[in-house]
Amino acid sequence: MKTAVIEALEKFYGKNDAEIRLFYSPGRVNLIGEHTDYNGGYVFPCALDFGTYAAIRKRNDKKVFMASLNFDLKVEVDLDAFIYDKSHDWANYPKGVLKVLQDEGYDFSGFEIVFEGNIPNGAGLSSSASIELVTAVAVNEVFNLNIDRIKLVKLCQKAENTFVGVNCGIMDQFAVGMGKKDHAILLKSDTLEYSYVPLKLEGYKILITNTNKRRGLLDSKYNERRSECEKALSYLQKALPVKNLSEITIEQFEEYKDLIPDEVLRKRAKHVITENKRVLDAVKALNDKDLIKFGELMIESHNSLRDDYEVTGKELDTLVEEALKLKGVIGSRMTGAGFGGCTVSIVKEDAVEEFIKVVTHNYTQKIGYRPTVYITGIGEGAGEIKY
Repeated sequence: MKTAVIEALEKFYGKNDAEIRLFYSPGRVNLIGEHTDYNGGYVFPCALDFGTYAAIRKRNDKKVFMASLNFDLKVEVDLDAFIYDKSHDWANYPKGVLKVLQDEGYDFSGFEIVFEGNIPNGAGLSSSASIELVTAVAVNEVFNLNIDRIKLVKLCQKAENTFVGVNCGIMDQFAVGMGKKDHAILLKSDTLEYSYVPLKLEGYKILITNTNKRRGLLDSKYNERRSECEKALSYLQKALPVKNLSEITIEQFEEYKDLIPDEVLRKRAKHVITENKRVLDAVKALNDKDLIKFGELMIESHNSLRDDYEVTGKELDTLVEEALKLKGVIGSRMTGAGFGGCTVSIVKEDAVEEFIKVVTHNYTQKIGYRPTVYITGIGEGAGEIKY
């Protein structure tokens, strides 16, 4: 894959003396802490050991040529005309990054860039954040823009919010841009305070299972949930001087929840507040080397996402139910926005084969099509690859 994008760039755009540089950006999975990021709370993601490669070569004009080995579409745009175009599909993500960089006053010439990724598209493992970060890091390095990494992460989030129109929080871009091998990141999403937590799963593997139900964030009820949280917060702010739901303790919520007149809004707030606490409990469990407790918190998280936040659906619920029937599975939950996408499970190494066989069979029987299981490690964040 590393060399394929370099060869493709020369095949698509010809050979010349300009240097081709190679960059990589991972996917990410959130281990616990779902739908807390846009509520100012804690999340606990890690970078994965698969992602997106990009080969890039400077041009002397204002043309940007983009291609992907994953899709037939090739796009040509002018540096003076970055506009959202639905027909440009995946290319709107890198285009959005370039537009935001321009709006911030950064100067760069045209270039050719070819992408190839092995993140399952539409699975909720942040293929969009991965392509954004690989573009941002490549342009930053190739054109010597000297933008620090946290700012790049914020600019990529801004691109997705303002150019693509997905009201995502900061977590995806942060995990992809700041990931560290064999560590998860405890991130406070409103302040971006973060710390790395060692995650060496001796005797266990992280398994990601894709429902293979296609869904995009834009099509999901993501923006609806954000709005429900804002409404719930406005009721609680009548009694509590807080800026977001995640500042509220479980005890305070129990005391003031009746200020929220709508039961649905009450459930949304309950999920966010309890989930935020679960993240901190999960980090403590890892620091105490108590993986069993960590797994229990993952299960509690899924139940809350199913019952209070209502973002799971039968596909995700079936995967979790079937996983938890197996002896070697200590935790399983949906990860990502929900309504399809993936589950993340912690499975004993000697139970991995059985997990793949049994969960695949039982899910297929109940849902009618097969899931895909990925055995993954925890990888590095975005950067240049020397070849």
